[in-house]
Amino acid sequence: MEENRKVQEEFMKVPAVFQQKNNTMLVFSSQENFEQAQRMAQAIASSTIVPVQYQKAKTPEAVANCIIALEMANRIGMSPLLVMQNLYVVYGNVGWSSKFLIAALNTCGRFSPLRYEHENEDDLDKWRCRAWAIDKTTGTPLHGAWVSIQMAKDEGWYGKSGSKWKTMPELMLQYRAAAFFQRTYAPEISMGMQTVEELNDV
Repeated sequence: MEENRKVQEEFMKVPAVFQQKNNTMLVFSSQENFEQAQRMAQAIASSTIVPVQYQKAKTPEAVANCIIALEMANRIGMSPLLVMQNLYVVYGNVGWSSKFLIAALNTCGRFSPLRYEHENEDDLDKWRCRAWAIDKTTGTPLHGAWVSIQMAKDEGWYGKSGSKWKTMPELMLQYRAAAFFQRTYAPEISMGMQTVEELNDV
């Protein structure tokens, strides 16, 4: 709790800087915006540094994928390239990488960087973690829901084939805790989508 207090005091000294979104480029808001997005998508799809699903030389749907990525990037105020590199399709469902969501939370300007609180690390089943941050507007500490190894076992995440819960429990606890925090305090960042790790677990 002493660490929480020090972080809270430190971040109250820093004014909140809220990210400005370019709402004039919402792809589907007008015919003009859509046509502009098509031109941008054609240029992006010609690149070889974007993921394969956005390269028209390799994927027939690449230009359409780029248009959707442009729309999503605009809505959450992030670089289209970052969105393309961190958006995945798992079993037919679209999801974000956890590290991207954490980065988006840390740079949105509303919170201090995410921190993690662990308890009972010496007892695997009781080991739990939650994410927390300081609300920059009010200076209030915000805590996400607790995630535990027992929860992972009860939900069937831990025992799945290829699961990272057995080999990287600390990282998986933190990823899931961050997702819970984001879903509670800033659901607009993920646009209602789950993380890749969640999709794989489910």
